[in-house]
Amino acid sequence: MDYDIFIYRDRLNFVSKMAATSAAATLSFGATASHGSRMSSLSNSKSCALKVNAHNSLQSFTGLKAAGSVRFESESSSFLGRESSAALQSSFALKPRKAFANSSNSYNLLQPQASYKVAVLGAAGGIGQPLSLLIKMSPLVSSLHLYDIANVKGVAADLSHCNTPSEVIDFTGHGELANCLKGVNVVVIPAGVPRKPGMTRDDLFNINAGIVKTLIEAVADNCPDAFIHIISNPVNSTVPIAAEILKQKGVYDPKKLFGVSTLDVVRANTFVAQKKNLKLIDVDVPVVGGHAGITILPLLSKTKPSVSFTDEEIQELTVRIQNAGTEVVEAKAGAGSATLSMAYAAARFVESSLRALDGDGDVYECAYVQSDLTELPFFASRIKLGRDGVEALIPSDLQGLTEYEQKALEALKPELKASIEKGFGFAQKQANYKFLFPNSSISKNFFFGRVISENFGQILTSRGIPKEQVYKES
Repeated sequence: MDYDIFIYRDRLNFVSKMAATSAAATLSFGATASHGSRMSSLSNSKSCALKVNAHNSLQSFTGLKAAGSVRFESESSSFLGRESSAALQSSFALKPRKAFANSSNSYNLLQPQASYKVAVLGAAGGIGQPLSLLIKMSPLVSSLHLYDIANVKGVAADLSHCNTPSEVIDFTGHGELANCLKGVNVVVIPAGVPRKPGMTRDDLFNINAGIVKTLIEAVADNCPDAFIHIISNPVNSTVPIAAEILKQKGVYDPKKLFGVSTLDVVRANTFVAQKKNLKLIDVDVPVVGGHAGITILPLLSKTKPSVSFTDEEIQELTVRIQNAGTEVVEAKAGAGSATLSMAYAAARFVESSLRALDGDGDVYECAYVQSDLTELPFFASRIKLGRDGVEALIPSDLQGLTEYEQKALEALKPELKASIEKGFGFAQKQANYKFLFPNSSISKNFFFGRVISENFGQILTSRGIPKEQVYKES
């Protein structure tokens, strides 16, 4: 039997094209049907890489997880790579029912097994916009909350026209932040000032640290049980800041706070596949340490599939992966940073988190989390995700390192330690300030107060906030 799956009125319909009760069945994902049409011609549908081959009759299906009867094949890289098959299996179950009473054909509807609310804080920015689009494509998302200080209403209106099931709701300004966060399962924070030529992640610290602090305070007050994904740089410092703020609020759960370092893995996989002429979908390179400069350590000796590298290749690949962000900043010549690839990587981590929340027991990613794998309190490594967040750290990646990797690991520790302590120090100063000036509105409403750095005004004025409002006294 042959089947096509296509989008129709925001549902995935499983359409039988042949009435045979046995023989092999092939499922392919086709082009999206027009929202207003009845049934677009399946013969015109465009098949993509994901295929499902069932070697038993339709009656044997208990959903797309039918043991032994369904095989997923990914012929090229897709949104989640090889993980796409697992995501599909865990996200949908076959639910027979008649879709069109007057039709001679019989249809089965595929509906998501679970739905979750995701909030993107900084949704109108260079990362936030493409990230929001990718998250809206997830079948596990029922509601997408978009927050920013300005211009988010237009982003939400634009996204709401995409015929995927999740609703899109916009929230503008600090006064609407609490409502944005209520009932949310996953909070993603790309908010902040982007890198410009000549800037390092540490140059952003005084600006983005204050942004993260204020947003995390709101998360602690309104959705303390949510998974928190920190994208705002420098991640090596902003994650410790978030941890300290959550501790001060009495709601810190180290298993639910993540620094998103997925982009380092995505880059490592891409560069290794290019260098060694490998099928990208098969490549997996763990990246440990931190998320800036030399703290990024790709463990090339742990690459899957197993592949050998010369000393020159190891040096070249390691340096390129560490400096990939700068490569993009310089290529854009002042017009931005790595927004698209970061959005892609962040969306992959969001999808992995949603799959874990939905009960998928086989979800692994690299992330910057509280860790005891080294003497450092935070460290990026491969983790197993579960319903409660970090289910396990994977220590095996740090065992049996090459001499080059071991030296690089020791070399990164002082810099990573300094970044962590910088974050802790900032959070402690803020706590002391609040103790000394408990009635100050600056910590609660910094968006419209005199800001820590004059450079912060750039992000506000670029989004339509008048300068006189940005710099007025609190």
